[in-house]
Amino acid sequence: MPSIAAETIQQKVRDMVIRVSRNLPRDVVTALQEAKERETSESARQILDELLENAELARKQDLPLCQDTGVGVFFVEYGEDCRVEGDSLPRVLERAMAQAYEEGLLRKSLCHPLTRQNTGDNTPALIHTELVPGSELRIRFMAKGGGSENMSRCTMLTPAQGWEGIKDFVLDLVAAAGPNPCPPTIVGLGVGGSFDQAPLLAKKSLFRPLDREHPQAEIAEMERELLSEINSLGIGPMGLGGRTTCLGVRMEMAPCHIASLPVAVNIQCHSSRHEEVVFP
Repeated sequence: MPSIAAETIQQKVRDMVIRVSRNLPRDVVTALQEAKERETSESARQILDELLENAELARKQDLPLCQDTGVGVFFVEYGEDCRVEGDSLPRVLERAMAQAYEEGLLRKSLCHPLTRQNTGDNTPALIHTELVPGSELRIRFMAKGGGSENMSRCTMLTPAQGWEGIKDFVLDLVAAAGPNPCPPTIVGLGVGGSFDQAPLLAKKSLFRPLDREHPQAEIAEMERELLSEINSLGIGPMGLGGRTTCLGVRMEMAPCHIASLPVAVNIQCHSSRHEEVVFP
């Protein structure tokens, strides 16, 4: 059984977390550039220009893309034929993230829900682990900001509401959110499963790059339809009007109970910071 040293994982994850805070993924940069070309609103074009300039400055000057350096979210695919040697994987990920936030001079945003006392090191991380076949260990990390997370919702529709009900829920939510999630956004949509699974589907969907369509043609078409309707709302970059309210819709489905239609929306701001590292 292949083994991976805990120290190796910690160092690579620490480096990944710092990179994520400073480098906007290439697919997001490209989507912003393409949105700027399509825009007819001068103010919207100016905002998109500023977002692109911000991304370039962050990369060149090795600075965080945003003051909100987010909650640390991990999605782990743990190969059943591999083993972490030296410590448990959750403890390794916690240490790596805490080290990155300290050494990378990143804002620590985690606090007690009522007293609001800061935990001091941005822990605990939110870690979702899935056991999968094989010997690989795949660790995905997302820095999720509070402004967009606050605009996310889950609901239980009736089966009769179907796709039209899902669209209404998403469009009403995006319209009500307005400028709060710092548009242009990426909308993660989880459909099916259960009350607790749908939000995880929505968040996990945000890892799929904007230049990669869903492999199921039917879902890819629904994503395009919903994206068009969201952008027809006219909210625009930073809520100041324009054709670019959303850069992409990412949707994942799972089977659900015959009496239920769980739907969750996880909104991501324009600073969609995520990366992955694979061992060995």
